[in-house]
Formats: sequence, C-alpha cells, structure tokens
Amino acid sequence: MPALCATNIYLTITWLGVVTHRRDIEIETEPRKKLDLDWDGVTGAAYRGRTRASDSRVLQQHPRGTQIANVRQLSIVSQEEIDEIARDMGLAHFNPQWLGATMVVSGCPDFSHLPPSSRLQAPQGTTLVVDMQNYPCHQVGMTIERDLPGQGKSFKAHAKGKRGVTAWVERPGELALGDVLRLHCPEQRAWQPEGQQQFSWA
Repeated sequence: MPALCATNIYLTITWLGVVTHRRDIEIETEPRKKLDLDWDGVTGAAYRGRTRASDSRVLQQHPRGTQIANVRQLSIVSQEEIDEIARDMGLAHFNPQWLGATMVVSGCPDFSHLPPSSRLQAPQGTTLVVDMQNYPCHQVGMTIERDLPGQGKSFKAHAKGKRGVTAWVERPGELALGDVLRLHCPEQRAWQPEGQQQFSWA
C-alpha cells in the first residue's frame, strides 16, 4: 500500500530564482529560467547543502549553530497567495525577488498549508519534499522597504499563513519555467491526540 498518493492537483512553475549571496539584512533572489538540483539543493544557491546551522526557528530543539539536516534547500511560494499579499498591502504588483524564494507556482489552493512530507514531482522525475510552512521574516519586509519606502513594515502581518513552504530535494534533476508539478500527499487523517483539551503548545 503506497504511503503517498498522487492527487489531481497540478502546479505550474511561473517563476524561478536563486539567492546567490547571504545577507544579514535584506534578501533578494536572482531570476532564472531553469534550475539544476542535486542532493545539496539548487546549484549556485547560497543556502545549499545537506546540512545547515540551526537558527531561531528550531531553538526549542537545538542550540543555535548546531549542524542539522537542511530541509530548507528551497523556498516555494504560490502566485495566488502572493497576489493576496499584494492586495492586502495595497500594492499593484509584488516582486517575487523580494521573497528570497526559489520558485513560484500556481494552481494549488491553500498552498502554504500543504501537509508536511507532500511531494511535488515533475514529469521527468525531479522531486521535492515539502518540509513545513515557511514563516514571514523581517528580511523580506526590509527588502520591500528599500524599494517601496513605507510599505515593508506591513509585510509580516499580511503574509502570515501565506509565505509558502520550505522543501528539500528527494530526487535530483532539472526544473524549468512552465514545468508542471504533480502534488503527492501522505495518506493519513489529521492528527487527533487524546485529551487534546489538555494539550497545549509550549
């Protein structure tokens, strides 16, 4: 019995990019027409590698700077959610370069809330594994502020739950603009812990 089931949801790649330099303040992606992916992630990307240093996102699990598996090799966002963010911020256009994203896709409702461990697979076999939802960060707001003074501060509030997902390479290969990715999801029901009325996040 398969643990992952192919869905009838297909996502079209509408934009690709690579973050080539790490920056402490602003973040920006350089547009590409295609990406080459290996086990370390995107060729030429600043955040590639099979491991990475832990940061503020996982301090409840690991001391800062601990080497952990890099499940953030790619940042994927949806065009539909970008459009919602732009509308809510009062922007006529939202440049995907501001997001530091690797890929923009269209065609999947509620994209940022895909089940962890879902797969996005191209016809030629290139496969990405969704880790989890990506949270809005201050770097994007500062990048927007640089180009549109007075607009960047509202980004985090408007992008909550719409910032896309992070992912890692399960099967290397190439991805190009216009490629169509099929969504594969784990076959399992939603988590329902016993005594959930006593359950709370720390």
